[in-house]
Amino acid sequence: MNQPEPAAHASRPCHIEHVSQPELLNHLSQYKGLIFDMDGTLLDTMPAHVESWKKASEHFGFPFTAQWLQSMGGMPSIKVVGEINRRFGLCLNPHDVSLFKQDMFRLLDYQYQRIALTCDILEQAYGERKLAVGTGSHRDNALSLLKNAGLLDKLDTVITASDVENHKPHPDTFLKACHQIQLQPEECVVFEDTILGKQAAHAAGMDCFLVTEQGLVFYPLINKAS
Repeated sequence: MNQPEPAAHASRPCHIEHVSQPELLNHLSQYKGLIFDMDGTLLDTMPAHVESWKKASEHFGFPFTAQWLQSMGGMPSIKVVGEINRRFGLCLNPHDVSLFKQDMFRLLDYQYQRIALTCDILEQAYGERKLAVGTGSHRDNALSLLKNAGLLDKLDTVITASDVENHKPHPDTFLKACHQIQLQPEECVVFEDTILGKQAAHAAGMDCFLVTEQGLVFYPLINKAS
């Protein structure tokens, strides 16, 4: 995978902390904009994504590694196929595999649950702060899922894989979201569920909350010079 140019900022593990709900609400008061990833952050779609990748692996004959594929969350499927080719020395057609995987995802009869922790934050911030989604999903799929979840009309903008050329871990998705809501990066915070997403947030110059099984973990942006 082509990594983005080294960012002017980085996170320091010693500053990672689990955040309680009262602390979180107080902490968020410093930001004018909240930018959310979608899959695995606002909506529990990851099981369906993994299942659709499994069906694609069976159809095209490539190794299926659930944990590794989950770590690619936030990366468009066509680029994930490129990573599969590199990892396993294959020559799969990214366009064909990606289309098949997307078709399988749409065909799966999943009831996608909202992730209460982050959706509650979004709901509480509605009308008080700018709200955006920055996702690696394609536009039609993202808008449909967000509408069905009752979130779309609360968002000021939605940036998808269809809207940028360089995807996570590059900063473009979050920078475009920031531009669309007319804020500076330092005025925004990102909510993500993958390391790729956290890297993208920091590359964009933004603090990041990572959604984990234990709750939210805060990864502040630390200047290199500090």
